[in-house]
Amino acid sequence: MNTTSTLCVGIDVSLDANQVCAMNFDQHRFFNKSFENSLEGTNQLIKEISQIMLFHGFNAVTFAMEATSLYFFHVANSLSNAEELQLFHVEVYCLNAKVAKKYKESFLGMPKNDPLDAYSLCDFVRVGRSKKLNQWCGANYIALQRVTRYRYHLALQLTREKNYVLNNIYLKFSQLRKKQGKTDCENPFSDLFGATSSAILTDFASIDDIISMPIEDLVEYIDTKGKHRFSDPKKVATLLRQCALNSYRLDKISYDAINISIASSLRMIKLMEKEIKDLDKQIEDFAKGLHSNAYTVLLSIPGIGPVFAAGIIAEIGSIDCFPNQNKLAKYIGLVWDERSSGKLVSEDNKLLMTGNAYLRYYITQAANKFKDQDPYYHEFYTRKYNQALTHKHKRALVLTSRKFVKLIYALLRKEQLYSATGEVLPLTE
Repeated sequence: MNTTSTLCVGIDVSLDANQVCAMNFDQHRFFNKSFENSLEGTNQLIKEISQIMLFHGFNAVTFAMEATSLYFFHVANSLSNAEELQLFHVEVYCLNAKVAKKYKESFLGMPKNDPLDAYSLCDFVRVGRSKKLNQWCGANYIALQRVTRYRYHLALQLTREKNYVLNNIYLKFSQLRKKQGKTDCENPFSDLFGATSSAILTDFASIDDIISMPIEDLVEYIDTKGKHRFSDPKKVATLLRQCALNSYRLDKISYDAINISIASSLRMIKLMEKEIKDLDKQIEDFAKGLHSNAYTVLLSIPGIGPVFAAGIIAEIGSIDCFPNQNKLAKYIGLVWDERSSGKLVSEDNKLLMTGNAYLRYYITQAANKFKDQDPYYHEFYTRKYNQALTHKHKRALVLTSRKFVKLIYALLRKEQLYSATGEVLPLTE
């Protein structure tokens, strides 16, 4: 595409208005003005851009804007699908705010205001910096992205609520809180948020009520609440009573207040778990309908379930947007800043935290599971773990995740299923 025949447009997006700068390769500005961030305002922008294109003989237009919250979405979508611009080659880029900020810093002494922000975005396109980025892929993946990101949001809230209630559980039942976990042989319950444990925390006003209950009644209570799934309910009851005997005591007023908080938190946890379970079913349906081949490929990889597969598809979009695995790794944020001076080359480099945080979460979590099922990746993780001097698990996991990206990219690009033996398993219609 000839740069001299391309109109460059930079858009500084905000909730109320969009500041737009349009200029050609020779830096002739056609306008730099504000349009209302509404359907009417965006249609007016499209009309003026179309008129400039026709009058000055441009055959292509490139838009650049910051991906600010969600304010950019309707503008980007409208520009990429505008009928008035169908006669021209249209490219729309939504920049990471850090990328836009770093580029503007190259203009020494440039003040901060909307017209100049729009100009710097426009110049970003003019000098060809947008060629290294991925184009806006439209709303094809927005439905799946919205629901997977909301599930991620709920998962974080669930973790936060569980961590919060653990403090109150410790105040009420200190030994039960300390001993929760599957590896503790003195622990009554493997899951502190299970049905039986939750019932214990809410049905008994204080731990003295557990101690005063006859052991036979306590065994029957646990067996009933556990729906007869405990292999030895008497042992569970004995361990529970021992935890109660060794726990701190509180006064009645403290117990009443803490019981209210615990009961409320457990209801919230149960509600969020149900919502997440329902979302998982909807996410699976969305993913199958959007890109079944990519979904099938990802599901063949151990460690990637329906939710992670859907999340990866929603954030990547089409694998064709990435010419190589290095571009995909950079988009994810699994690349490192290089630091060297003379003969000194630093080995303690930080990740460039400008990638897609959601996608980085899916990839690292999936890689953490995958390494436990693939011997080659397990050996690689162990080797990097032993080489690291600090933050051993984090360093080894990030390096394993970076290697994992190569596998994902190759399988998606070739549309092949994962095989532990390296055998080529093509998709079957």
